[in-house]
Amino acid sequence: MDSKNNQSPIINYKGSIKSVNQLYHDGLIRPAVGVQHYQVLRANRSVPQDTDGRGCTYNHQPMIAYWKGSFYVQYLGSHHDEHEDPTETFLTQSEDSRIWTPPCVAFPAIEWSPGKYTIAHQRMGFYVAPNGRLLVLSFYGLWREGDWAKMPNSGYGLGRAVREVYENGSLGPIYFIRYMPHAGYTESNTSQWYPFYQTSEDDEFIQACDVLLANKLMTQQWWEEDRSSDGFFAMDNQLFNCKAFCFYHRKDGKVVGLWKNAWSALSEDEGSTWSTPEFTESKPTGTAKEWGQRTSDDCYAIVWTPTTDADHRYPLCVITSEDGIEFDGMLLVQGEVPLQRFTGWHRELGPQYIRGIEEGNGLPPDGHMWMAYSMNKEDIWVCCIPVPILGEVIEDVDDNFEDMTPGGLVRNWNIYSPLWAPVYVERNEGNQYLRLADKDPYDYAKAIRIFQSSAKVKLQFDVRAMQIAVGRLEIDVLSPGGTRPVQIVFDSVDKLVKANKGAGLVPVHSLEANHWYSFQLDIDVERFVYDLSINGELVMKDARLATWVFAVERLEFRTGPYRREDARPYQDEPVYTEGLLACDYPEPLAVYHVDNVKISKRG
Repeated sequence: MDSKNNQSPIINYKGSIKSVNQLYHDGLIRPAVGVQHYQVLRANRSVPQDTDGRGCTYNHQPMIAYWKGSFYVQYLGSHHDEHEDPTETFLTQSEDSRIWTPPCVAFPAIEWSPGKYTIAHQRMGFYVAPNGRLLVLSFYGLWREGDWAKMPNSGYGLGRAVREVYENGSLGPIYFIRYMPHAGYTESNTSQWYPFYQTSEDDEFIQACDVLLANKLMTQQWWEEDRSSDGFFAMDNQLFNCKAFCFYHRKDGKVVGLWKNAWSALSEDEGSTWSTPEFTESKPTGTAKEWGQRTSDDCYAIVWTPTTDADHRYPLCVITSEDGIEFDGMLLVQGEVPLQRFTGWHRELGPQYIRGIEEGNGLPPDGHMWMAYSMNKEDIWVCCIPVPILGEVIEDVDDNFEDMTPGGLVRNWNIYSPLWAPVYVERNEGNQYLRLADKDPYDYAKAIRIFQSSAKVKLQFDVRAMQIAVGRLEIDVLSPGGTRPVQIVFDSVDKLVKANKGAGLVPVHSLEANHWYSFQLDIDVERFVYDLSINGELVMKDARLATWVFAVERLEFRTGPYRREDARPYQDEPVYTEGLLACDYPEPLAVYHVDNVKISKRG
């Protein structure tokens, strides 16, 4: 490591937002425009065949790559806890980021001692080699119970393993690529499980592994589990706990290295040496990972949780830069925190351990920023942040969804799409519309259209409930900070459409199934009032807003009540239960359609 100090900060956040309000899951931060979230895995203990076949309810630390037209995600899974014996590495694949193959066990646990199994832990999951081979990797960690110095992420384990992912989705044999002699494990006492990669009969596979081993940037990600003192790692633990490394190249060719807990350093020789690490004091940081990358528009982005509360890891935010040094413009990436359904040890709340596509591991053709993360350490998600990353809309909205691909990304909309509450464009009877469905007892579907921030605005949209016996649709108009001055509800209990009059809801129209309702809202925040018409009939005149705001800028459709409560319903941890009541079983399906969304600024 080069001890030379930098003359200026490696990373400097100069934005005006220095903290977030954690009483709200979104921190009251304005969202980046068009961010879309799709659930990859919904943990299920009672019906494991619906998920991973194992019934794992601890699912965490996902990695993502894009190779030959498909996304790949790997993650860790165990029955209850972090660092639980056994923990295995799972792998899943998708061509469109929304429909995923059933997860398979890519690296099964090893019974290394009678009744004791390995614990997978890794900060690097994929490597696309220069010869085109896709490698997937996992670390076979160990933990001697009661010895906190010997854990799977503190230099104790059998070694790091590798196998190839073939183009048809199948997997090659498992090999060890690096052993742990300082922990007592070498080729001589691990070959009964898997051989060394150089014994493979595939010369191109060996070549791919050799090139990976020589890549100091990629292998720096291995340090946390390995922690050897054999000179393999250019950055070690002398000055800080250098966990969860990621990197990007600046325009001047220098490499910026980012680590957990807001540490950074510079390299001028592709990771062979580093400047003295420095702590980024200009941005609030907790204990979850952060992710930085160069984006397709030749700018830079860092995604992280801007809070010092390690137990509540939300909201997930992004800051951007033109040079990779000076960052500004904090925007919301993910502000949803559903109830944590299962208990377990070290199960922090929120969207966390974000990981993007590492340089060299694929470029999706849309040019957007794709990432994977875990929610509450039990569900796995991917998200897409459109590039360029924007925080406002400057044009009127006119969306009839006819120019969008059914089942594809919903352009210009912010989407939250759980597996049991999917959101997508559907075509039926010659018409395209946005479909929100929900059978999840503890989560909801959500779609947001951001529009020009204005004190006076007209909104028009059509909504159809395909049933009225079950379900609940809430329609909110929000301020830039996320408060809700206008609220409309499709109430299946009373079979009524309701709207707020001040802080309370009042009935405004009857509700029928499979019937389109055309809404028009005229909002004037300066007068603190709004008008509401349904199917051309004025049903609310000069109704008071629910809360004082200076402007509105978002229209939100949501298949459940607004939430801001603590997402952990348990008081003690861990208390092993079978999860929240009936959380593994779907509720009756509720479906809603949205069409012809027009929003224009007035005055």
